[in-house]
Amino acid sequence: MSAMSKIIPELSKLEPLDGNNYKRWSQKLLVFFEQLKVDYVLFNDPPKPVVPTDVETTPTAATVVKTTDDAIKKFEKDNKTARCHLLNHMTNILFDLFAPNKSAKVIWDSLESKYRLDDAGKKKYVVGKWLQFIMEDGKPIVINEEMKLCVVFLANVLLEKFPPSRSDYRKVLKHKKKDMSLQELIGHMRIEEANRLNKSSC
Repeated sequence: MSAMSKIIPELSKLEPLDGNNYKRWSQKLLVFFEQLKVDYVLFNDPPKPVVPTDVETTPTAATVVKTTDDAIKKFEKDNKTARCHLLNHMTNILFDLFAPNKSAKVIWDSLESKYRLDDAGKKKYVVGKWLQFIMEDGKPIVINEEMKLCVVFLANVLLEKFPPSRSDYRKVLKHKKKDMSLQELIGHMRIEEANRLNKSSC
């Protein structure tokens, strides 16, 4: 089995772009395009045809025209290949949205503009929520945001959000010699919360 025939079945397993999986989706397709040697159409405008003047009738001029024509034909073929794979690995809604575009570069740039900015905006939103979060007595602790930040940093941010009624408990945790991860801190907090509920029910 050839290397290319191995790649295509692997690409067939790629989940279609639905708007939430853009980063991994785009990276896998880009690797595929690099192996096909068509990735250049995503980042370059098509070559422009050369129109020779009446004076340019030398063999050199004819060679330039021929070379340019070949480059244009190759670009058109590679653009169709890249565009086909981009569209065929989208959900129906996104396919309908991007299908009118004949340029793989226009589709790629549009996706980058939309989903890269959305991803950056989500990260800023999550950071803002973390910094503004205030822990209160009787308020349930809900931590369900997924974001690749230093887990020790997140744990210490959360530790600083303890309400005044838990200042003694916070001091105990802060004086631990070993750094705690976010999950370890949440585990400690749940145990403490359970102990407080048991004491109040007695």
